[in-house]
Amino acid sequence: MKKIFAVLVFVVSFAAFSFAQESKVEATVAKAQEAGPVMEFEATTVDYGSIEQGADPYRVFKFKNTGEEPLVIKHAKGSCGCTVPTYPKEPILPGETGEIKVRYDTNRVGPFNKTVTLTTNAVDERMTLIIKGKVEKKAPEPSGLPAKEGTPFGGGN
Repeated sequence: MKKIFAVLVFVVSFAAFSFAQESKVEATVAKAQEAGPVMEFEATTVDYGSIEQGADPYRVFKFKNTGEEPLVIKHAKGSCGCTVPTYPKEPILPGETGEIKVRYDTNRVGPFNKTVTLTTNAVDERMTLIIKGKVEKKAPEPSGLPAKEGTPFGGGN
């Protein structure tokens, strides 16, 4: 009976000690994360809406470093070759803002839903931004318009 009681006390003590260690480690990790850079976006999705073929290809994602250390964007990659991000190469200091500029190939007709993946030194190391919309085929030019040769009043010279 004494052996069973001793083993039970040992198991309970060991369990209590190991749970206490885990909570200390978790608290240390949480504190370290709070002290680092934090990338906070106004919006992580930009909807182009319904646009005409060949329309303005650029959209901007605005963000702020709300952390306590400089934010460094290490890499930005579009989900395909038709989505090209441009990002600041210099560190974004705490409290400062920045922009990720994304260019989508608006000559591709049809709906699209693409992503841009950022790799940073922030607490959340990877961040995914989304662009979506629909490119409508450009309306054909009306027939009967004069050719763009010479002057508007005829004649070639």
